[in-house]
Amino acid sequence: MKETDDSSRRRFLKAGSMLGLAAAFSPRTIAEAFTNSDSKIEQMEDNMPQPSAAQTGEQATAIRPFHWNFSDAEVTDLRKRVNATKWPEREQVADASQGVQLATMQKLARYWGTDYDWRKGEAKLKAVPHFVTEIDGLDIHFIHVRSQHENALPMIVTHGWPGSIIEQMKIIEPLTNPTAHGGTAADAFHLVIPSLPGYGFSGKPTKPGWNPVSIAKAWATLMQRLGYTKYVAQGGDWGNAISEVMALQQPPGLLGIHTNMAATVPPDVSKALAMGGPPPAGLSADETHAWDQLVDFYKNGLGYALEMNNRPQTLYGIVDSPVGLAAWMIDHDIRSYQMIARAFDGKPEGLSRDDVLDNVTLYWLTNTAISSARLYWDTRHTLPPGGGFFDVRGVKIPVAVSAFAEEIYQAPQSWAEKAYVKLIHYNSFPKGTHFAAWEQPELFVGEMRASFKSLR
Repeated sequence: MKETDDSSRRRFLKAGSMLGLAAAFSPRTIAEAFTNSDSKIEQMEDNMPQPSAAQTGEQATAIRPFHWNFSDAEVTDLRKRVNATKWPEREQVADASQGVQLATMQKLARYWGTDYDWRKGEAKLKAVPHFVTEIDGLDIHFIHVRSQHENALPMIVTHGWPGSIIEQMKIIEPLTNPTAHGGTAADAFHLVIPSLPGYGFSGKPTKPGWNPVSIAKAWATLMQRLGYTKYVAQGGDWGNAISEVMALQQPPGLLGIHTNMAATVPPDVSKALAMGGPPPAGLSADETHAWDQLVDFYKNGLGYALEMNNRPQTLYGIVDSPVGLAAWMIDHDIRSYQMIARAFDGKPEGLSRDDVLDNVTLYWLTNTAISSARLYWDTRHTLPPGGGFFDVRGVKIPVAVSAFAEEIYQAPQSWAEKAYVKLIHYNSFPKGTHFAAWEQPELFVGEMRASFKSLR
């Protein structure tokens, strides 16, 4: 009897881990959020900060230029903290199965605390136009770059965690100025790249309620406020969840979406994963590969998500220690961690040491380690319960999918065709991890041009 009880408990914990990754975005869940007057999301939205009397009307909806500056004292303090890191002993194993390895972190810290220059990355950020606008009582920051080509297609691109607007910096010029980057005027995009609430330069919510449903609505408001009557949306990680929820909400003007982290896992596969059972019979080679990737992620890669789902405020250590923050952020998934570790071993491909540290430093200087983590808690606690992060959501509008080999899982074309009834483009690649636009910008740009050609 004890063996049976233990087995049942393990299956329960496994299912809880999977469903805890996100509160789910199935069609039933989204419908509940909008039609049930007693749903948590509506209660939370009622509690969101509202514009004061002085900020109503045109002032509250204005698009305002945004500028920032981090002082030399702040940058110097960061370097001192990095160099004063208190280190543990090394891991007991020869691989990363116990977590981010000591040698990797010491190499990262040595470079961060000596040769790394934040001002170079900051200059790249400042070279593009930044704006803020208030939506539902919160300042939303965004980059907005309009193409010189008259018929450019507007696109809103959403980052995820542990990313930021830095993920998209390499794609701005080739997408907005395609004729200088191997394309034609017909490939041009106007780009809107927002910072998620609690991330980067966006405002930090002071009350619950900012989750993929409310963010998707805010993004539609933003595009409307910018005057875009027809546009597309793109995202990976949280950006995929938000883009797919936008597709479910079908705001006026949204023509289609593209994802580089598609939600395509069929119900029978999702159930088998949750219960820790064997794979369903009849999976193809691509589907079996995706199954194996998902099994590994749910078994070994969910620690960060579970803590942020449940107890984000507890993460004081990553607010106080820059090296602690960096370790927490680069431990997102094993294959992107391995790529980052190679960069600090002097074997960069995709991301350089500066790329990695530009992103971590932005989190540090904006003090958004915990405010960004709350998106996980908010999604779990302010939406009705449902399926998992990768479960099919029932999107009906046109969808394009790019499946990179070393993503958390490489979505098979067969699953994508079933998940998206209007799949307008699918492509898979033998390389590329979780950060497609950041790591493989040339492939990503080509995918944007091909994906949305039929919607122009």
